[in-house]
Amino acid sequence: MSVLELPATEARARFKDVLDAAEEGRATTIVRDRVHFAVVDGERLRSALADLVDADAHLVAEAGGWSAFLVGRPISASGSTVEEAIEDLLVAVREYAEDFNDHLSSAPNHAANWQFVQLVALSDDDDLREWLVGDATRQLESSSR
Repeated sequence: MSVLELPATEARARFKDVLDAAEEGRATTIVRDRVHFAVVDGERLRSALADLVDADAHLVAEAGGWSAFLVGRPISASGSTVEEAIEDLLVAVREYAEDFNDHLSSAPNHAANWQFVQLVALSDDDDLREWLVGDATRQLESSSR
């Protein structure tokens, strides 16, 4: 199984080969103007990013409800129950990803969040919920016993 590295013009003509190689898990790159672009199966990338990017989500009981926030990211949410706070956090995370793609990606204090945004884009709500708060909700469940 060899690396598939193609110039952009050839990649257009062999697009099926590019996608097949990426689906097989082969290192697959397209080169344009000396810049290499990696092509990878989305689920493989989502899984790798979920392992590499730390969610660092916290759930805190306060003022008769719950707050949820991500340490080091400008994302927070609240709700009257834990589940409402988590659902609000999912909405806030998706809104941040939209804002990042719209205008924040070039802001110096947001640019490093590209991996986080890619993970959000590649995740469905169940994947995202588990990644964001799986550990935090398990900690809440064990502390309430």
